[in-house]
Amino acid sequence: MIGMDSLELAKACLELEARCLLDTRDRLGDEFRQAVAILLDVLRKDGTIVTTGVGKSLHIAQKISATLSSTGSPSVVLHPSQATHGDLGIVRPKDALLALSYSGESDELLDILPLVKRIGVRIVAITGQPEGTLARASDAMLNASVEREACPFNMAPTSSTTVALALGDALAMALLNAQGFRKEDYAKLHPGGAIGRALLLRVSDIMRVSGQLARLDEHALVRDAIAAMSAARSGSAGIVGDNGVLLGFFTDGDLRRSLTLHRNALDLPVAQCMTRSPVVVREDQLAVEALAVFEKHRIDDLPVVDENGRWTGTIDSQDLPRFKIV
Repeated sequence: MIGMDSLELAKACLELEARCLLDTRDRLGDEFRQAVAILLDVLRKDGTIVTTGVGKSLHIAQKISATLSSTGSPSVVLHPSQATHGDLGIVRPKDALLALSYSGESDELLDILPLVKRIGVRIVAITGQPEGTLARASDAMLNASVEREACPFNMAPTSSTTVALALGDALAMALLNAQGFRKEDYAKLHPGGAIGRALLLRVSDIMRVSGQLARLDEHALVRDAIAAMSAARSGSAGIVGDNGVLLGFFTDGDLRRSLTLHRNALDLPVAQCMTRSPVVVREDQLAVEALAVFEKHRIDDLPVVDENGRWTGTIDSQDLPRFKIV
């Protein structure tokens, strides 16, 4: 690889790491189910998954821990060098240790194995040496061996750390699935981001109501709709029956089409120009579902109805940035 063009080198690196990932996938078996079973048992007993490693493996352990915690599997990171100076106190008998070491022989890591085993903690290893010391000391072992590192010298952890990280992701997703973790649960753990807001907010939280709505009956004229929309400062009007059920929706787009097609458009019944059976959302749906409707249908206003089809509000696309869900 030395002397290769930078682009070709990059492609070779990615190709090698992709091949290593596929090799890892192909050799997964019952040991993966065993690892999941151990970690799931720990979580169901209100335990924590403690991740650890040395060097680059510690960085990967930190990322795996973050992914676990954000997807419903509480996790903390233990620095092996600090463990023997008090940090071992974070490990409890009901926890599990997820230990990462490609060689399986890192002294700092091996030094804490007897200590955590004495506490009663079960160990799951991610290692490139299935017969190494770490693997033999573990209750379950995931084989993370690679044909070579992507480093031209076959020294810098590259392919091996990619595989270890992917195995951590696989464990996190398997645990997520086994625990019935939902996107609503994900949102509760990510309230500060756009995804969290979109998943936590309901349509009823973002829709316009009452005086912000232009409400008409089916006998109203187009000119009445324009007046009502102007008064409500809205780009749409809802046409409702006596029972409040939404019969149709009249928008700025409907108005422009009516003016183009009819010379006397202002004097036409609005029911003749409205959109019948408009796309609607329920007030109890998630805001993210409403956002998907906007993106799919390319509309500016989205009527909201209750479980009986009564018009209760409208979501104006101009309001979405204010709620920070776009």
